[in-house]
Parts: sequence; C-alpha cells; structure tokens
Amino acid sequence: MTLTSEMVKQAALAAGADLCGIGDMARFEGAPKEMDPRYIFPEATRVIGLVFRIPRGVQRGIEEGIQFYQYPSMAYGGINEIYAPAVLYSLGKLIEDHGYEAAVYRNTGARGVVSDMDGSPGNTLSPEEQIEVMEQAKTKTAHHRSVQFTRPVREGNVAPDLQFHFRLAAVACGLGEIGWSKMFLTPQFGPLQRVAFLFTDAPLEPDPMYSGPPICRRCMACVRECPGQCLSKTESIVVNVGGKKCEWGKLDEWKCYAFYTHAGRKFNPFVPKEVFDKNENGCLDLLEGKAPANEKEIMKVYGALEKYFPTWVGYNMAKCGGCIRACVSMLEKKGGCMEHRFKEPLRTGKAWVMDR
Repeated sequence: MTLTSEMVKQAALAAGADLCGIGDMARFEGAPKEMDPRYIFPEATRVIGLVFRIPRGVQRGIEEGIQFYQYPSMAYGGINEIYAPAVLYSLGKLIEDHGYEAAVYRNTGARGVVSDMDGSPGNTLSPEEQIEVMEQAKTKTAHHRSVQFTRPVREGNVAPDLQFHFRLAAVACGLGEIGWSKMFLTPQFGPLQRVAFLFTDAPLEPDPMYSGPPICRRCMACVRECPGQCLSKTESIVVNVGGKKCEWGKLDEWKCYAFYTHAGRKFNPFVPKEVFDKNENGCLDLLEGKAPANEKEIMKVYGALEKYFPTWVGYNMAKCGGCIRACVSMLEKKGGCMEHRFKEPLRTGKAWVMDR
C-alpha cells in the first residue's frame, strides 16, 4: 500500500496529536546554516509538523497568582518529554513500515550555539567568561548548561547541536503564523500549543502555507503586559519562509528568560521583598532593565534567587506567561480565532501586579 499524506495525518491524530501539517523541505531555503534542518537529514524532502494543544486551564493558577507549577510541568514537561515523543514514535513506525526513513525531533530546549531568533551565534562570551559560567553551572541540570564548546565533525558541516527554529518550521508546515509576540499561533488554539517534527524522504503531498485571515491582530497586548518590557513595540524581525513573510517584535531574549524564571519585585511572590531591596548580586538591576542582560548576568540572578525558588526541577517554574495570557485574553474578547472556543473568558478583570 502506498503511503499517503492522508494516512500520515490520520495516524498522527489517532496517536494523540491535535493538528498535523506537511511541509516541503525546500521552504527552509535561505535559513542560516546553524538552523537549517536539512543538515540533519539531507535526503529528507518533507517535514511533518505536529501540534499539541496546551490546556487553557494550566494558565489558571498563574492568571490568579495562586499556583505556578502546572503550566511548566504540563504544558512544557508533560508535552515535550512524554506526550509528543510517544506520538512521534508511533508515527515514525508507520513511515518506517512503508520503507521510508523517519527522523523524529522532539522539543529539546537546546540553546547557546545559536540564537533561536535569527541563527546568529548565541555563545558570545569570551573564553574566560565561558569558563566562569561553566564553573557556576556545574551543579545545575543540563537544561541550564547553555554554553557549549562544539566544532563541526567535518569541513562544511555545522557544529552540533543544530537547533532549527520550531515556530518557523510550523509555518513551513502550513499550520499557522507567528504573532508579534514571537509565539506561534494557530487558528484552532491561538498561542496555546507546542510543536514537534518528523523529517522524512517519503514522497508525501505537502500542504499549502497558511493563507487564512490574520490570527495576530497587532493589538500589542503582549508588549503592554510583558512584565520585563522585553518585547519591542516598534522594532521587528522579518523572515521569509517558503515565500511567506513572518514578522515579530524584537525580543530581549536573555531578559525574557530572566523574567520568565525569576520575574521582578512586582511579579515574584516566592522571594522576600527585602531580597529585591538589597539588590543581591545586582539581580534587581538586571530584572528592571538597569543592567545588561546576558548569560553571565543571568547566572548571577540564579545565584541570588535560586535558594528561594529552585530551578533544578528541570523545567523552570513560570512566574510570568504575560504575553501568552494577554494574547489569549485579547483573542477571546476582541474577536479572533478563540472568540467562541470557551463559554467563559480566561480573564474578567485586569492582570495582577503585586503591591510592594
């Protein structure tokens, strides 16, 4: 029996994916070498993208300022580590059973060799600073060891570990678009999903790029509600994928990472007020934008705050999520893809800010 795109999609949905799209690998033409998945499997002609919805309810604890662990444990760890790999494995077997190769690729969270924004080198520290950061990171999990010393295995190759841009790959599969917040948006779930991929040499029929009504309204709620003001309202990144223009607001990635994990005095109920007042290791300066946000400075923040709220659990506990919750709220209230999905909206009042 000939393997068809419809067979692949039906199998993906039956195994537990919420959406499945198939893209042509040629749509990655022009991607930075360090982010081009064609180096992973040069003979692959198709990329299969799988979408796994994030239950809106895991945002509820953050929205109310009461419970902060369910979002990273269920929407990150649960999907990335358990659910998506099982579906990838099942779908990969189907493709192999038809005589084609299936290179599965789950969300790894790899970072450091290249930026997930534009493919520019992410490891910009001097050798002395790299050693210092590595020494500081020895007691942390591999998830935090983002400084890597790698070299290509042969001339002309890229250094491992190659990390392609997941959200742009989802665009290449025709599943949706990237919003101003840099989040991937689908017409079915807005910003509430994770994605995983499979590369294959199976001659499947690719899906067209998404061409429906714009999902992102450019309302800038994500900019307004970012507690660290990490997202620009005026500067943007523009990338073309398979002839489709993708544009999102310029993001201060390291500052975003700091705020997501440790927030600031107005958004972190786990750290005593006096810790911020003392500005230990300059953490408050960084979190409030008074110091440069880079890997070395982020490590200082961890050193100052981790004793109060450890990050060794593997997936950092979310204290922010401002851009996602803002996007969901606007899509539900102001008309958009999520307008009629739920009987009641996520938010009925204003987003909370701690009174300090």
